[in-house]
Amino acid sequence: MKVIKVGGGCLHGKETIQQIVDLITERGKGQVFVVSALYGVTDLLIQGMGRALKNEEHIPGIMADIKSRHQLVARHVIGRPTELKTFNKEFGNSLRRLERFYYGLNFTGEITPRLTDAVTSFGERFSAQLLAAALRSRGVSATCRMPHQVGLITDGKYGDATANIPRTEQNFREHLVPLLARDVVLFFPGFFGVSDTGHITTFGRGGSDYAAAVAAAALNAEVLEIWKDTEGFMSADPRLVSEATLIPTLSYEEAAELAYFGAKILHPRTVEPVRKKRIRIAIKNTLNPDGPGSLITARSPRPASVIKSVAYDADIAVLKVYASGVGARRGILGEVATAVSAKGINIKSVVTSQTCISLLLSRKDVDAAREALMDIAPRPFRQIDRLDGVALIGIVGDGIQKRPGIAARCFTAVADCRVNVEMISFGPSRAALYFLVAEKDLESGVNAIHSSFFSSPRCGRLE
Repeated sequence: MKVIKVGGGCLHGKETIQQIVDLITERGKGQVFVVSALYGVTDLLIQGMGRALKNEEHIPGIMADIKSRHQLVARHVIGRPTELKTFNKEFGNSLRRLERFYYGLNFTGEITPRLTDAVTSFGERFSAQLLAAALRSRGVSATCRMPHQVGLITDGKYGDATANIPRTEQNFREHLVPLLARDVVLFFPGFFGVSDTGHITTFGRGGSDYAAAVAAAALNAEVLEIWKDTEGFMSADPRLVSEATLIPTLSYEEAAELAYFGAKILHPRTVEPVRKKRIRIAIKNTLNPDGPGSLITARSPRPASVIKSVAYDADIAVLKVYASGVGARRGILGEVATAVSAKGINIKSVVTSQTCISLLLSRKDVDAAREALMDIAPRPFRQIDRLDGVALIGIVGDGIQKRPGIAARCFTAVADCRVNVEMISFGPSRAALYFLVAEKDLESGVNAIHSSFFSSPRCGRLE
């Protein structure tokens, strides 16, 4: 049995969605489809909260936008009038529940994390209902089930929940396995689960990949397929590197590192649930479903080059925390990291020396992180500086830290293109080496390193 995640990029416009329905009709018997919201709907739901908060007179217009977007698609893909009528009834009930949330937040005058999770979950609910109806209109036995109906249990953290896989597995065994035994096509909304108290809790933006991985682990699936509108992981971002090629196979660790560096192919947390059960992840392009895609396994075949991909993250700034003997003083790194994390800020990486702790953060988080550190009493540091105008380049490949000469080869390549390395770190992973360069040198640096390992030397920017 497969669990198949259908991404929002594949649910973009009525013609594209029609192609997805065709594909599921052909290949979906007895499988589980975890679906994202239709393209752009989550943004619409979030914007709706802001508009509803300002003025309740905006709410009818918000609801009309959401309704028309889904009904336009429904009329195109649900061919049987009786099924269209059934969908409209279910969809109407869901819309009325959503509308009550909008009026409720206008009445209370606040948007809470709990309410945000409840509202943003509706996009995935709508798409699951729509696709199930489309399949039934073609005579295929199909249904949808919601996380609260089948018990996808989370830790209750709003906006960044983690699934309780043992409990979810037990619940799925009771509620889903009997359905699948009857060769039903099952649609399941991604992005959210429910807490012990029954409240909707989301897995964070883009978390439908993670929800699909949780479902795959809980159902002991043979494979988790991720349906996208791209071929799979590439040796570099093709927008920067014209010679980038498809990566046919990679390991869990390599995939996790590439997701960390912002590859849009996979949510960073997708690997966690399936790794322990050694469930393969196959990336498939819905426009080329029989193409090779990328296959993620416990250990990828040994390639000619240890380097699989040159990745980057341009959303980087550095907070440099200075203190005497910081590398040898016990507890200071933990104190600094705890203060920043307590504000809900993700630390992308940490580099330490004898005089400085460098925190790599998203640019939007730097000011808040600085404030958090300034609140420490007594202060364990003497000065904090901010470094902007930088970008992070990552060299990803299993065993990279054990292969002699990799770092030297990278630095020679960028030096030949007159790119200066600001900072270097191997980090905790055995599959990545990363370093900072000036943001203006990012494209030249990525091209230089990619050319060094994959093709002829090249320093220039893409025209």
